[in-house]
Amino acid sequence: MRCPFCGADDSKVIDSRLSAEGDSIRRRRSCVECNERFTTYETAELTLPRLIKRDQSRTVFNEDKLRSGFLKALEKRPVSIDDVDSAVKGIIRQLIATGDREVETRLVGDWVMDALRKLDEVAYVRFASVYRSFQDVNAFHEEIERMKSLPESATKE
Repeated sequence: MRCPFCGADDSKVIDSRLSAEGDSIRRRRSCVECNERFTTYETAELTLPRLIKRDQSRTVFNEDKLRSGFLKALEKRPVSIDDVDSAVKGIIRQLIATGDREVETRLVGDWVMDALRKLDEVAYVRFASVYRSFQDVNAFHEEIERMKSLPESATKE
């Protein structure tokens, strides 16, 4: 690892620990040349599948866009950023677990709706109204009735 202070190519690891969530390793290093200490983080580089949109065009998965969708639906709702981050990471894990090179955006949208249903029912209906292109109040009513008919375990963890 190159030293960020002097640019030397060699450093030694002093300490290694799992990060708080366990999905990366925190390494404390010391430069062999200047003896300065610095911290690095090591994470697995995972290849996420490409997304197939409704018009059959392909796009690269964008975690920021996914998070933005959650935040828009959850605007002014009592849900913590940690819960949003957990939901985003859960969807990324599901994407990786498919093992496919391409996944339809419809599937990702369904996963988002499931996650929102568990986080906040109002946010779920907000997202569903845009995702399913509700045309009138009846569509909202039908979605709310459908949500009420689901078992309690499907709406809360």
